[in-house]
Amino acid sequence: MRILIAEDDYASRKFLTNLLSEYGECDQVVDGMEATEAFYIALESKNPYTLVCLDIMMPKMDGFELCRKLKTDERTSHIPVVLLTARAESKDKIEGLETGADDYVVKPFSPRELTARIKAVLRRTRQPATDPPSNQAFQIDASRRRIFYFDTALDLSRYEYNLLKVLIRRPGHVFTRDHLMELAWDEPEASMDRTVDAHVKNIRAKLKSIKPDIDPIATHRGVGYALKEDL
Repeated sequence: MRILIAEDDYASRKFLTNLLSEYGECDQVVDGMEATEAFYIALESKNPYTLVCLDIMMPKMDGFELCRKLKTDERTSHIPVVLLTARAESKDKIEGLETGADDYVVKPFSPRELTARIKAVLRRTRQPATDPPSNQAFQIDASRRRIFYFDTALDLSRYEYNLLKVLIRRPGHVFTRDHLMELAWDEPEASMDRTVDAHVKNIRAKLKSIKPDIDPIATHRGVGYALKEDL
């Protein structure tokens, strides 16, 4: 996943980058013109952005204008755009959504609120497809919500599937329990850290029933979990 963050305030830009870097690669720009240039360079390089987060009040080109530009271009209209702003009046929200924005988030917002809303946007705009093999051990069939482990289909619950899919897509990356809840649960605020632990325990048991001598999930004490890279 690749994210473009367009924000002219340094502190806000740093906050967003720190928050969203766990989701994937984040690029930062400080105004609308830089954002436009970065966006189309990425598009032409065949490595487009998966998500765009735009501050509205930016120099040279504001977030409204840039969002409208992206959403009226047939090559980029499917890419989700989230507008971030301190402008909370109804007329501003309406204008933002009329530009084609997928969500309009008013500052100040909590990290959990923003990540939950971004997750919802990505869920709504995701294109159904069959994922390529993530490594030699696992294969994800997203269209049927199935995961295969050494060519054997796993019998997973809804959240076991979501959780394992997150780990598989970024082998070696250490996810905190909070971040796993944000990515795998519909209502992460209603869950607790040990909920993740319980689901990981169940997933491990199902994996070991297929390959008893392999434990592909690494526990990082006091932090969270990662999928081992050397499978």
